[in-house]
Amino acid sequence: RDILELGRRTRPQAYGMKGVFQPIIPRNLRLEVEERLDATGEIINPLDEEAVSEAAKQLLKMGCESVIIHFLHAYANPIHEKRAAEIVADIWPNNYITMGHSLLSESREFERGVTAAVNASVQPLLERYIRRLVDELDKKGYSGEILIMNGNGGMVSSSLVAREAAKTVMSGPASGVMASAYTGRKAGQKNLLTYDMGGTSTDVALIRNAEPAVSNEIEIEYAMPIHVPMVDVRTVGAGGGSIAKVNAGNLLEVGPQSAGADPGPIFYGRGGSAPTISDANLLLGRLNPEKLNAVKTTISLDDIKATFEQKLGALLKLDAIESAAAVIRVANTKMAGAIRMVSLSLGADPRDFTLFAFGGAGPLHATALARELGVPRVMVPCRPGITNALGCIVADLRHDFVNTINKLLDRVDIDEVHSIFATQVAEGESLIHKEKINISRIKRLFSVDMQFVGQTHLLRVPLETCSISRTKLRTLFEEAYFKRFQVELAEIKANLVNINTSIIGVRSELDLTTLIDPAGRKSNVRDAKNGFRQVYFNNSWLQTPVYWRDHLPLEMELKGPAIIEQLDCTTVLEPTDVAYGDNDGNILIKL
Repeated sequence: RDILELGRRTRPQAYGMKGVFQPIIPRNLRLEVEERLDATGEIINPLDEEAVSEAAKQLLKMGCESVIIHFLHAYANPIHEKRAAEIVADIWPNNYITMGHSLLSESREFERGVTAAVNASVQPLLERYIRRLVDELDKKGYSGEILIMNGNGGMVSSSLVAREAAKTVMSGPASGVMASAYTGRKAGQKNLLTYDMGGTSTDVALIRNAEPAVSNEIEIEYAMPIHVPMVDVRTVGAGGGSIAKVNAGNLLEVGPQSAGADPGPIFYGRGGSAPTISDANLLLGRLNPEKLNAVKTTISLDDIKATFEQKLGALLKLDAIESAAAVIRVANTKMAGAIRMVSLSLGADPRDFTLFAFGGAGPLHATALARELGVPRVMVPCRPGITNALGCIVADLRHDFVNTINKLLDRVDIDEVHSIFATQVAEGESLIHKEKINISRIKRLFSVDMQFVGQTHLLRVPLETCSISRTKLRTLFEEAYFKRFQVELAEIKANLVNINTSIIGVRSELDLTTLIDPAGRKSNVRDAKNGFRQVYFNNSWLQTPVYWRDHLPLEMELKGPAIIEQLDCTTVLEPTDVAYGDNDGNILIKL
């Protein structure tokens, strides 16, 4: 009953003795019934079916809309969860019944319970939303299939998505990563660090060989692990609306507090009074002051300067421009830290990747970030501001499956492993064929989660085929472990924990050149120039040419400093940067 509160041996503040955690389900709505299996799935105590029925009726009296059935060892044998679900289904007035094992068939009861709790909480909301959307589109004559993005970067039919609602967690950031992988693959840039900077936060992810890193070990906030496969996206509180302030130690801080969209940055003219990253970019000439007033109330640059001098400069002994430059530098350092975290934690050197910059504010900071990280190239797609939406168009259909074995590799029945893989493939392909979407082919990805005996964390080991021997599994795990940690543990036995399969229905390709109207492109760079603007670079003002992105020729070369403007974002080229165009309309910047 109390597993959601007991959780793991962690604290909200690692070095503090205080902190509050409120489970997603209050204790009075968590009821126990008699049953028990052992860890191998053998029945010790039979299920008390009458208690299940009474518990369901009691929850209904307390106003519950959805119900979770979560037993300790259901991952090893789901017989009791399935029978309890049958009993509850005869009583429950809707189909919002979540079985813990059906979402996550792994041994860790806390993670399985939290994932089930999130699923049951989101399920009614998501289903109502989807039903309303489908009905409204149907009334307006739309007869096609509606696909929803999942957190694993794959699409799923709207008719199936609510059943496993927890899998939509982090689907927005995942969508941008999928668009990045698609765009990079077509451009020959298969190893990417994606950098999505919006108004309130920055999301970063790693893509190797055009495949985003996917993890089922993600905790979206303290004590909230959602252990279904999700694109491994890390978030840091630095966006265009992030507020800059001087703290009690007289140090400049940027974020995580944000001015949001309302009132927003000062220059929005909606009453915002705190200096933000966007205001700093405006003061430094990186943004066009004539195009960025969101409402009719005009805020002058002098007003913004006065705020920076009063709230930052007076305490830091800097003028307004120096304060704005300091805000950008601190923000860049913070975002670079997040990119290092996602790359180094996965055993990758940032210098081996291209920084893929998108989001409304990403290309403003991209080349400065790349310098901070030692990344040699930056890639800016055609429409950075709508890259997340583009991900929904290019992402494939995808279904992920996880089954727990949790045995010493030496004792694993390898035929059982092959059988589990075969079952996962059959179920995944069946789901793909039920969806009314044309696909060009089906792709299968296989992996296992392993650990050395005595360790807590798992290491995912990709497999080229599901027909694999015990010896090969051991070799691949040891190679992956050494690559990640540069340590050999030859004397310690390996444990096979999870068996994973992803079934992917590959969709037809999208022509990226249509994202910018080819008819609007000029024949040379000079004709795409809109004028000049004073821009602050490296402690001095430089007369900087400004270009309109839609007018730039496809294959072009542009030397910094330069500002490239378009409807959805602004790209900054610093002095010594050189930008090139490719056939799909992307911009590749070499530092």
